[in-house]
Amino acid sequence: MPAGVCGCCGPLRPRYKRLVDNIFPEDPKDGLVKSDMEKLTFYAVSAPEKLDRIGAYLAERLTRDVVRHRYGYVVIAMEALDQLLMACHSQSIKPFVESFLHMVAKLLESREPDLQVLGTNSFVKFANIEEDTPSYHRRYDFFVSQFSAMCHSTHEDPETRSRIRVAGIKGLQGVVRKTVNDELQAIIWEPQHMDKLIPSMLFNMQDNEDSERAGEENPASLAESCFRELLGRAAYGNMNNAVRPVLVHLDNHRLWDPNDFAVSCFRIIMYSIQAQHSHHVIQQVLSHLDTHSKNTPRVRAGIVQVLLETVAIAAKGSIGPTVLEVFNTLLKHLRMSVDFELGDGSRRNSTSSLSSVRTKESEERIVQNAIIQTIGFFGGNLPDYQRAEVMMFIMGKVPVYGTPCHTLDTVKIGHQGTKRIQAMLLSSLIMVTSGFKCKTMGAGLPAAFLEPLCSISLMEDGELRQLVLEILHNIIDRHDNRAKLRGIRIIPNVAALKFKREKICKEDVVFMKKHGQQLYRHIYLGCKEEDNLQKNFELLFTALALITIELANEEVVIDMMRLSIALQDMALANEENMPMFIRCGIMALVAAYLNFLSQMIANPPFCQHVSKVIELRSLDAPYLLPEHIFREKCVLPDSLDREDNALYFQTADLAEAMTVPGYNVERLSIPYIPQVTDEDRMPRRKSFVDTISLQVDILSNSLPDQSQLAEEITFETLKKAIDTTGLEEQERERRRQVMEKFQKAPFEEIAAHCESKANMLHDRLAQIFELTIRPPPSPSGTVTVTSGHAQYQSVPVYEMKFPDLCVY
Repeated sequence: MPAGVCGCCGPLRPRYKRLVDNIFPEDPKDGLVKSDMEKLTFYAVSAPEKLDRIGAYLAERLTRDVVRHRYGYVVIAMEALDQLLMACHSQSIKPFVESFLHMVAKLLESREPDLQVLGTNSFVKFANIEEDTPSYHRRYDFFVSQFSAMCHSTHEDPETRSRIRVAGIKGLQGVVRKTVNDELQAIIWEPQHMDKLIPSMLFNMQDNEDSERAGEENPASLAESCFRELLGRAAYGNMNNAVRPVLVHLDNHRLWDPNDFAVSCFRIIMYSIQAQHSHHVIQQVLSHLDTHSKNTPRVRAGIVQVLLETVAIAAKGSIGPTVLEVFNTLLKHLRMSVDFELGDGSRRNSTSSLSSVRTKESEERIVQNAIIQTIGFFGGNLPDYQRAEVMMFIMGKVPVYGTPCHTLDTVKIGHQGTKRIQAMLLSSLIMVTSGFKCKTMGAGLPAAFLEPLCSISLMEDGELRQLVLEILHNIIDRHDNRAKLRGIRIIPNVAALKFKREKICKEDVVFMKKHGQQLYRHIYLGCKEEDNLQKNFELLFTALALITIELANEEVVIDMMRLSIALQDMALANEENMPMFIRCGIMALVAAYLNFLSQMIANPPFCQHVSKVIELRSLDAPYLLPEHIFREKCVLPDSLDREDNALYFQTADLAEAMTVPGYNVERLSIPYIPQVTDEDRMPRRKSFVDTISLQVDILSNSLPDQSQLAEEITFETLKKAIDTTGLEEQERERRRQVMEKFQKAPFEEIAAHCESKANMLHDRLAQIFELTIRPPPSPSGTVTVTSGHAQYQSVPVYEMKFPDLCVY
């Protein structure tokens, strides 16, 4: 009887076990028994409550086969699991999935590459299955760690190493696909997981040994695809966790110098994420730049270049509130770079050798150029309305006379550092203003921007003046005519150049009435600087021509002619002992511009007079023409003959030529005199460092002494007293001086003056209120003063009178 009972144990085994056992052949080489597999699938679909037991039994057999190294049966078991997963979609599949993931984990833990690849492939198939209901308890921490370790495989065989890495990347891709769409699995975006996912992908993108492989067999291309997919699925709150590991990886592997891989990584990031999230990336790079503020120049330059690529892509879309933050951070690092460079230069005789200091200076120049390029490129890609704000922001950082700069402390870096910062910021302004098309000149050159810009144009440094003129060209030239004005020359036929121009609008007319004298003044003073070169005169000629094309009406034309005659008289009088080259250069500039102006307004008598003077100069004084004076070996005269009037432009002849309707010829007889400002009272315009200490004493120094009040009476004094044609300009000048006194006076003096007036006003108002306004009655009583004693008088509530709207 016992033997009979034992003989019946086999058939009495549970049916799911018998069905599972039947799918395994005697010889594993024969593969899965398909007929029995169909029976098992039908049974699982018909009785889904048995799925968890089927999974547990399969897991038991697979574990036993792995331990016994019977890998053929392992492959059959995983194939059966895959088919069951694909066939069964029910609520009961959750426990089965747990068994399945447990078996995949067993395969990944083994040291056999084939089993690791097999387990990864099964997991990828599972990741592609869309489950009907979310899983509340399932976690993928182990799989993230294991797949990341496979991505860093160092197997001796290159082919096997590549297979393992590809499997690891596919596994990570499966984890991403399985979790990012499930709100309950947001834990995948936590730092501990991102610190494994991101570096694993970057490591394979960086280590591109199998570049000849194509498609999914190449770890680098597969990792890049997975990286793009991960970033594309990143939500608003996950961007920081996704970008930070990239920066850490670049730091750990020292990939900022050279930074080709870093640049390519951030290009992928910017093109993969959603456009509205781009400012997160910019903020991360900016903060990383702050972290490395004391690192080597090449590392900082590499980070700045990455920032350049980032903002270049972001500027085409929406970058949100980070515009000024980008510029503020870059300007801060620009100042720090100048500090590092000048600090090393001051210690070149102490600890470091001359060659090492020069190397450090050149490396800091790389950082500075990268920052300038980033500022200019970023600003140049912004819309016009934002670009105007950026121009104002950068100009506010330039250390100039009369505008204290709080963010860039130029006192500590001295004259050389101030000059360097001025030149670099102006260079960035040139890039920002390139292509800027303002509808009205008042929008492109507001007073807050024009005044400091013109102040820089009066510095003694010729390079700064050149940069200022180029900025003016970019803003004034709204029809791209500057390319036709390259160089300074006598243009024989201006009409052939076909300048694009429009009729001056009312807003521009108002602008020239308000700021035209300021532009004329700085051109006039800029011409007589002793360090002017050929380029300075070329830029001055271009500025005059662009003003004529874009902003000239009848009144402006007369003013430009007065300015030209004043420049000619200044060169002839030579009261400031200018070099002969500067004097001849001014004469050549006047000739080139009047030739241009006469043809632009198409006035035949004007053209004839100008052509006659130019022809005589070409014969008797070629050094007064631009084609000769700016040659390398031009022979300069010892002096200019003031008596030979035929070589110079005469006011009377110009006035006679301009006797046509629309032009006020009488104004030509009034000599042009530049407005006198506080800047002209300075002994020499050097830099903000030299002038800021004198700001407080400007008003007191500008007041005349008592000895100067008694003016000497001469014939010229009487002549000026009789002449009343300039009274209007004198009255305007007087008002401007009064206004400037209040603008330039020390703050304490203005505050005291205003406080005295305010106190007087408050006293008067108090008296009026005391007489007309009485406090309302109050139940708590009111205070009255009788015979110097305070008395309280209470008013009953029922006797108080309330407005109708206050009664409830």
